[in-house]
Amino acid sequence: MPSIHFNSEQINLLCHDLAQLRLTADLTLAAKMPYFANKPYPIGRCREIRDEVFSLLQAELPQTNKLGLCLLKEYINQGVYLKKAWGSLRDEYFQNALILGPWYIDVANDTVNANKPRVEILPLAASKFTTIESFTQFIKIARSYWQVEIYKNNVCPALAPYMPLLCVGNNGASWLAAANDDMLNVAINSNFEESKLILNSLPPPPNSIIKRWRDTLLQFTAQNYLTHKGDPMEYCRLYSHNTTRPNLAQRDAAVIAYSLLPKSV
Repeated sequence: MPSIHFNSEQINLLCHDLAQLRLTADLTLAAKMPYFANKPYPIGRCREIRDEVFSLLQAELPQTNKLGLCLLKEYINQGVYLKKAWGSLRDEYFQNALILGPWYIDVANDTVNANKPRVEILPLAASKFTTIESFTQFIKIARSYWQVEIYKNNVCPALAPYMPLLCVGNNGASWLAAANDDMLNVAINSNFEESKLILNSLPPPPNSIIKRWRDTLLQFTAQNYLTHKGDPMEYCRLYSHNTTRPNLAQRDAAVIAYSLLPKSV
């Protein structure tokens, strides 16, 4: 695997070309999603922007003659993998970015503060972008970044080993967290020990929230993951019992059940 070195001039070239792709992405996305939580585009749209620019890159790179993108293409052709990543930025925000070897490429750098440049490229170590290793770390970011209260998920206890958190926004709307691959892996790779730890540490949601969920779940009588009752901790023990490898079919069934839920309750 070749080592990757960008000097300041090369970083500027790559930033310029990626910013041009970002402008193309904005033309598509701003019309489709003008607001997020009452805030104008691009605030809160880091995942959608990252994914759209990544798709544009796949189409652009094979025939590009742009100097910055040619630098990127050269490393990819040498076997360096350009991958999507999600994680913590300084434990202040959740962020979606691109990783190229030891480099952090953020094509949605303005989705918290719209006055910042659209694109930022830094050595990964200097970016303070890290994977999220625990539900405790996730909660620390979510409480301040999303402005939510977080409770244990006892409304869908059969999903709780995978999604042990119930987030409640300032408007009272609530949702389960977190159904992305990274946080599901935190649960699965710990054999649900991380889920047990956080379930033990969180209070139950207010009764008004529980009642709203019970009323909502009445429409899902055929979906066991959404209707089974019981203790979330018991489901953690059940799912971890005598397992030597992750039960991917069970994981997929849980995610499918989650996907049937409304975005918030």
